[in-house]
Amino acid sequence: MSGDPIITVDPSQPVPPYVQIRDQIADLVSTGGLAAGTRLPTVRQLAADLGLANGTVARAYQELEAAGQLETRRGGGTRVAPQAGGRRAAVVREHAHEFATTMRRLGVTAAEALAAVDQAFELGDSDRKDLTVISVQSE
Repeated sequence: MSGDPIITVDPSQPVPPYVQIRDQIADLVSTGGLAAGTRLPTVRQLAADLGLANGTVARAYQELEAAGQLETRRGGGTRVAPQAGGRRAAVVREHAHEFATTMRRLGVTAAEALAAVDQAFELGDSDRKDLTVISVQSE
């Protein structure tokens, strides 16, 4: 299934795994990375791929279904539900706002933040650990 979006779970994060899964899928749905009608892996398959319990993935799917982003049909699997249009731009603005707020709180200039974003886009997901660390100066 090369070329498919990849869901990852970072056990070192304080965020529970089901929330990481839920948020990543929600972002992919909202931004068009997963189109309406796209079939998701079964709970068992995704749990096995991520090394998690079935219940962890099931909870993420259930919450996404309750939010109207996924729909599950008996015999038809779990699929991305049709979404209201124009949502992608709103999600991008929301994430940009959160990023800018964090950077300001850390004392990072707009130029430094944009340079880090440019570098992240150039690297893609290939090797995130090579991103330049932004030095933060405390007052």
